[in-house]
Amino acid sequence: MKIKDIAFIAVQAALPAGKAYGMAKSLATARATTIVRLTLEDGTEGIGEAWGIPQVNIAMLPLLKTYLVGADVFDVEQVFALIYARHYHFGVQGALTWSVSGIDMAAKDAAGKVLKLPVHRLIGGRQASEVSIYASGGYLTENSERDFEPQIAAMAEAGHKAVKIKIGVSPANDEHRVATARRILGPDVEIMVDINSNYTFDLARESIARMAPHGIGWVEEPLGPQDIRGYELLQRWSPVPIATGEALYTVHDFQHLVERRAVDVLQPDLSLCGGLWQGRLIAALAIQHHLRLSPHVWGSGIGLAAAVHFVASLPASPHSNNVPRPTLVEYDLGTNPLRDGLLRNPLRASGDRLPVPDAPGLGVEIDWQAVERFAVK
Repeated sequence: MKIKDIAFIAVQAALPAGKAYGMAKSLATARATTIVRLTLEDGTEGIGEAWGIPQVNIAMLPLLKTYLVGADVFDVEQVFALIYARHYHFGVQGALTWSVSGIDMAAKDAAGKVLKLPVHRLIGGRQASEVSIYASGGYLTENSERDFEPQIAAMAEAGHKAVKIKIGVSPANDEHRVATARRILGPDVEIMVDINSNYTFDLARESIARMAPHGIGWVEEPLGPQDIRGYELLQRWSPVPIATGEALYTVHDFQHLVERRAVDVLQPDLSLCGGLWQGRLIAALAIQHHLRLSPHVWGSGIGLAAAVHFVASLPASPHSNNVPRPTLVEYDLGTNPLRDGLLRNPLRASGDRLPVPDAPGLGVEIDWQAVERFAVK
């Protein structure tokens, strides 16, 4: 079944005044993404999501369409490999891979609809009918001192068993935020922390040393993604597992970390790393080296659905039936109209789990009127 057309649609939802939130490096005043709409010759449509600056993705689309329009939807991974081979001068850390990620997601959605199979059946089979999540919140805000405790209290009230909070302002502030979260959540909730690469090596060590007594599930992005040697040294020293990967592209970026055993948890973002095409290769790398994996999700409900199918398809390796820690999908709690507002049937968490859609493709349906409301004109 051949691809007839591919369209990119920039969407954005501004946050209310005074409600910006985010990480140590910056706060978001809006949520934005690129929706990919792929159409086959028989009219079947697939949807995907591409990370990054929508206008840059849109500028990349004409080149990619010269390769993909007219190609069989089941052959897109071969086409992607050809694009990378011919245009290696472009590199992979940026818009080329953002765009390929969204197109791959949409192609697999369309392929699933043609075959009347859910995406997880196309990429390995269904290992689970539901996946575990961790609640991603505890954001830094314009008034973090005021806003932090209510965010954590809401997590506690919802009964989340695993949560992630933002840190990275200073090691002392990190310790205070973690201690506060532990007090509110109690001893049994797993708490992960995210520095968003805001620290130098010495600050990362000081922060980890201060937080470790409070019980931390992992420390995410303590260093910049390019500092492979720093990750290697930090992982050797740290009493807390090290996680990273949301800013890494293709399996090759992850290989640099893995071959040095510089990370404990790999965190590919399927809307950035190369879609399910590269996500499967990264998962194989993690399995081969007995490393944990947890996909990063911070976009729309489309990317969330892709991550759910991805995790549901992963083999129960090496644990078999006795899984001490499930593979977790990130479930963002921040104000984000694009998470649920673009879909007619958004995925909603029940406790600490998300159901795996069994409908053809990604199993989510776009509300195109809502897309029009959020579209950047």
